[in-house]
Amino acid sequence: MLKGRLGLDSAKVPHADRAGCLYLARGALTARDGTLAFLQGERTVADALDPGDYAIPLQGVSIVLLGPGSTVSHDALRLLAHARTALAAVGEDGVRLYTAPPMIPDRSGLARIQARIWADEDLRIMTARRMYAFRLGEVLPHSDLNVLRGIEGSRMKEFYALQAQRAGIEWRGRRYDRANPSSTDLPNQALNHAASAVEAAAAIAVCATATIPQLGFIHEDPGQSFVLDIADLWRDRVTVPCAFRAAKAAKERPDENVERLTRRMTGEALAKDGIIPAMIERIKALIEGRND
Repeated sequence: MLKGRLGLDSAKVPHADRAGCLYLARGALTARDGTLAFLQGERTVADALDPGDYAIPLQGVSIVLLGPGSTVSHDALRLLAHARTALAAVGEDGVRLYTAPPMIPDRSGLARIQARIWADEDLRIMTARRMYAFRLGEVLPHSDLNVLRGIEGSRMKEFYALQAQRAGIEWRGRRYDRANPSSTDLPNQALNHAASAVEAAAAIAVCATATIPQLGFIHEDPGQSFVLDIADLWRDRVTVPCAFRAAKAAKERPDENVERLTRRMTGEALAKDGIIPAMIERIKALIEGRND
């Protein structure tokens, strides 16, 4: 039925040979002549394509990220499923992940290696040390995860203070009330919103690589442990700087919402610096044991 209705025989291109992510927003994703088409209306924001009718390389990407203001047809969903191309509904610039159907990739290599590493205590600690090395710029000699967490926590306190000074905001320490996140001061609120945005980007990267979100190497209990691991790799470079810039802007412009400011600034950084593709490559390097 799929071949006769949509003109597609089978998915031939392995994900290893695909380009990765394709972000589309404010248009209609449909199926036409056995492939995808995206009708882009009048361009109103920077993340949209120029107006026009675009043919989408269905088997040339691993995941389509569908941004705000978009619609998708039933036939397009069927076509994506048959080609094993995932579709995720995301916020602007990927700062929210609303849904992501299982990719069901043609290979399970990364997930199997991840499970093997996670199940081996020595390999798990080695991977955690590599993740801390990426963040801290040095390989810590310690083999106790709690010691590694303590060192990272101590350095983050200093980092928060330094970044706050650079941003020109008052910093009284990290505080987070899970029951009432908005009760904290502006810098802490902005950190919460920036962290959520970067975690969404990490969730997209984990989805795109078909790795196992529950099997983290530093985080353990949350169902999104590996997502949190990957998001933390960019805490120093994206999350904290964006949050503190947003906090300063919110203080100077009290009529603007701190969440909106933070999401916008974080989204711009994610898009400008290609963070999601970088996360995908970092996941592959971590799982495959490469140092790039």
